[in-house]
Amino acid sequence: MPIDPSAVGQTGGPVTRTWNSKDALLYAVGVGAGTDELPFTTENTKDTPQQVLPTFAVIVGGGGIPFDKIGSFNPAMLVHGEQRIELMGPIPVDGEIQTTGRVANIWDKGKGAVVEMECESVDKAGNPIMKTMMSVFIRGEGGFDGERGPSVKFAVPDRAADHEVTYETREDQALTYRLSGDRNPLHSDPSFAAIGGFDRPILHGLCTYGFTGRALLRTLCGGDPAKFKSMYGRFSKPVMPGDALTIAMWVDGNECIYQTKNQNGDVVIDQGRCTFES
Repeated sequence: MPIDPSAVGQTGGPVTRTWNSKDALLYAVGVGAGTDELPFTTENTKDTPQQVLPTFAVIVGGGGIPFDKIGSFNPAMLVHGEQRIELMGPIPVDGEIQTTGRVANIWDKGKGAVVEMECESVDKAGNPIMKTMMSVFIRGEGGFDGERGPSVKFAVPDRAADHEVTYETREDQALTYRLSGDRNPLHSDPSFAAIGGFDRPILHGLCTYGFTGRALLRTLCGGDPAKFKSMYGRFSKPVMPGDALTIAMWVDGNECIYQTKNQNGDVVIDQGRCTFES
């Protein structure tokens, strides 16, 4: 059957996920952290306890997503649209959580369907640890006479950004990032990428999200994960490994609007919002 809009409210899980120091280190290197971010890339540096990048939540906090309950669709027609994380505190270096997923919304966009999934994770004692949300656009699955969903108005402030940070991605960035779990050949196999219309493999959207999160963490939180509360972004254009990413930030109190652009000025993450403690 095609996409089933009555699946809203269906749940999946709970799913147990464990991780250790090595997983957190590998993720940090995968999103470009290096020798100037030793709390996230080493576990044995003197007077530098290991910490975990907040965006590691996208790796460990997405369990239980009930895609099997929304009907049938061609996975090749699915595009990651949005990502949000909300953290109740720093992610531990070694951890275990249970995550329950839920179909939050299914919107009819005519040429496709947007499916929003929300996940909530708790520790062994049942204490909330993190929440994540992702939306996907599935081409060819719209037209079921459903609601289109809310229209969000977004504009960056009419002034220069308060902060800008530029990071260079490596030509082999996707080959490192994929080791954290996303083995989609679109990011590693030239022949598969060609089927999707790309002349070479593209970077994972969540890798771009991780690069952006590093910039927000360093600039807004002084590198302290305990101050990082939430992050939302909409993927608007693919990034190629080797691209330079510039994150522009407009700060208002404990909230920040941001955009991530490539070296050509194309917006690759739009409608970005982050909350933090100063």
